[in-house]
Amino acid sequence: MSFRNIVVTVTAVNRASAQFSRIQTDAEALSARIKSLGAAFAGLGATGVAIGSIARQMGLLNNEQAKVFNSAMAVVSVMGMFMRTSWGVAVAQKIYAAATWIATVAQNALNISYATFLALTGVGIAVIIAAAAAMWYFASQMNSATASVKDFNSAASETPGAGRSIRRAGEEELYRRGVEY
Repeated sequence: MSFRNIVVTVTAVNRASAQFSRIQTDAEALSARIKSLGAAFAGLGATGVAIGSIARQMGLLNNEQAKVFNSAMAVVSVMGMFMRTSWGVAVAQKIYAAATWIATVAQNALNISYATFLALTGVGIAVIIAAAAAMWYFASQMNSATASVKDFNSAASETPGAGRSIRRAGEEELYRRGVEY
């Protein structure tokens, strides 16, 4: 027996590469959006500083108000410029990851609470049905006890008074008016 004419073909399928490429694409898109947002912040801050200066020159703001306003707008501008750097993008991505984590935890908590609600609602319905069955059983037992007492009272009323009990003289008067102390 010879193995010279047997060919074995091995095909390796790397399924993880496509996911890594997708993650890289998502990260690059997020980086581009962060840089674009940073440019918008920087432009907004610079515009704010210019508006603050014009407002001071026109007398709409006094020197102190203009100084505070321009300082705030300068901070916005610096934040925007920082967001355009690689450090800024990294920080923004960390903040985004933290916010995504918080949103995931909140969504999971909502899912758990909804599942708990559904489970308890099912158990609650079962408890209500069981309580209704118990109340029906109790009511039917009370009805039969009431019927039994009525039957006894009607039978006792037909029995002559002498046969029902032995009474002492004057006892009827006590029963009629109650016992006086």
